[in-house]
Amino acid sequence: QVQLVESGGGLVQAGGSLRLSCAASGTIRTIHNMRWYRQRPGKQREFVAEITRSGSPKYADSVEGRFTISRDNAKNTVNLEMNILEPEDTAVYHCNADITDNLYTLFSYWGQGTQVTVSS
Repeated sequence: QVQLVESGGGLVQAGGSLRLSCAASGTIRTIHNMRWYRQRPGKQREFVAEITRSGSPKYADSVEGRFTISRDNAKNTVNLEMNILEPEDTAVYHCNADITDNLYTLFSYWGQGTQVTVSS
């Protein structure tokens, strides 16, 4: 059993910052790529950022230069530092990770999401 739990969402004014965290727990052998997605009101879930196990990041064009993804392999966590937030960043942010469990089964797990609201 593997779980991803996000934290750090909230309400912030435009131009402000928030830091999201996601912790993986359970019968984990290896965590491969970790990602953040978001679902804005009335829209489909969209990719935000990804980080490989070795720390190489990739970003959606809409957040490039404003968001920073990082991870701590020892703690099984991934973070998303969000700066210069815009009302268009308002969404439920979900953590996603490709994880090999103790039975060597590879699966893509999702967290339940954390709400980020940016007021204008």
